[in-house]
Amino acid sequence: MLALYDSGLGGLTVLAALRAAGVGADILYFADQAHVPYGDRSDADLAALLADNFAFLAGQRIEGVVMACNTSCAVAARHGWPEAPFAIFDLIENAASGVAAAGYARVAVIATAATVRSGAYAAAIRARAPETDVIEIAAPALVPLVEHGDSGSLEAENAVRAVVDTLPPVDAIVYGCTHYPLLDREFAAALPHRIDRFDPAVAQAAAVRAALVAGDLSPGSGKTRYLTNGDLAVFERNVRHFTGDHSVTATHAAVLSANA
Repeated sequence: MLALYDSGLGGLTVLAALRAAGVGADILYFADQAHVPYGDRSDADLAALLADNFAFLAGQRIEGVVMACNTSCAVAARHGWPEAPFAIFDLIENAASGVAAAGYARVAVIATAATVRSGAYAAAIRARAPETDVIEIAAPALVPLVEHGDSGSLEAENAVRAVVDTLPPVDAIVYGCTHYPLLDREFAAALPHRIDRFDPAVAQAAAVRAALVAGDLSPGSGKTRYLTNGDLAVFERNVRHFTGDHSVTATHAAVLSANA
């Protein structure tokens, strides 16, 4: 079984990419909604949350954790990953490989404030494609909109357009937060048609699929179990809204943390 870890609903984009890529492993979706949004938190706080949540996931008998939280990956890039008895699929590292392979000359990574502050995306992309010009732009207003189920609203349209209006000329934007593809319609409407929209979830799913094919992970029955330490009813409602699966049920997870 794999765990998919995010601060909230953004991981649904990675889950969808995993299933679209033919990853049939059983997946435990864990949303640390008690602490969302992550982007406004300090590195020390985020590192402590990551350690707490990895300790919790270590008790769930998983083979690997598929990171669906760019902010956590950015903090780990600076401070290291917590010790863990499972494989870690780093979202930023796999995304950077995908961006480099695409051959863009200039990209804008749109991310949370904490991810932008870390510079992790620019470092990872330039390590693979030194000639690529990388601009990082913080968009802190977008995660709360997704968590409140406000995609498709006028407020979401205006918030995305405000971000797009700050963009310099680029070949592509990179969704540096997994929540942002849930606003893809708004980005598509606001961006010039010549600008690509790069979703790291696709690159992450390809890496997981490769590990399965190589026999590094066990195949499963394709089941997904949802856990949140936030508001259970709101989480279930929003998962159903974004996935279109009205049979989804979730369980409340009691994760001990000193960082409430």
